[in-house]
Amino acid sequence: MKKFARYEKQILFKPIGLEGQKRLLKSRAAIVGMGALGTSIANHLVRSGIGYIRIIDHDYVELTNLQRQLLYDEEDAEGRLPKVFAAERKLSKINSTVKVEPVFTDLNRENAEELLAGFDVILDGTDNFPTRYLINEASIKLGIPWIYGGVVSARGITAVIIPGKTPCLRCLFPDMNNVPTETADTAGIVSPITAIIGSLEATGALKLLTGAEVSPYLEQVDIWSDSFMQMDISKGKNPDCPVCVHHQFEFLGS
Repeated sequence: MKKFARYEKQILFKPIGLEGQKRLLKSRAAIVGMGALGTSIANHLVRSGIGYIRIIDHDYVELTNLQRQLLYDEEDAEGRLPKVFAAERKLSKINSTVKVEPVFTDLNRENAEELLAGFDVILDGTDNFPTRYLINEASIKLGIPWIYGGVVSARGITAVIIPGKTPCLRCLFPDMNNVPTETADTAGIVSPITAIIGSLEATGALKLLTGAEVSPYLEQVDIWSDSFMQMDISKGKNPDCPVCVHHQFEFLGS
């Protein structure tokens, strides 16, 4: 029972319990993007005992990241370390029993299927819709649930997408030319919203991995105006969706 000692309080939480913890320790998660969302998600999943975590990013730590990207420090920024290597170093000190695999690359149509295959859940730590559409297509093609999340300014949004069960991202945002384009570089961002959405994504992963029911809602939060909204998307599947119905994978190029 020694290997379960650090998870004592999580095991006491009845919806997880010992059996749920055993499932988490055998689970595999992939996180795409190690910015504000990705670092928050990774922090939670490593502390929760997800057995194997692949982190994917092609960017370097900069001083402006430190305001919200929780795993990095000034030394990382001064050394311009790749985010995945800086994150892996911190995460391995948090929980050395979890295997964290850093992959220093951008996710693209050539590598998406290879990098995401074999995982139990994929988590969105990105900041742009083209990459999210790519993840969505890989999720549908590979049959792997993924958790969409986005943050900008003081607003955040997240939803759990399960192939064959829920609407996919293309169902929810069918017009690729009419999606949100604001980013932290154009609209700014406050740190707490990234922690909130990252925590919701991580919670969705824990539910999926322990076999619990996941939220049927698209969650939207604006912490500056104290606005919290849930939209039931359970009946939002597009019967003519090019991705999850017709299996046309434009972003994967197949």
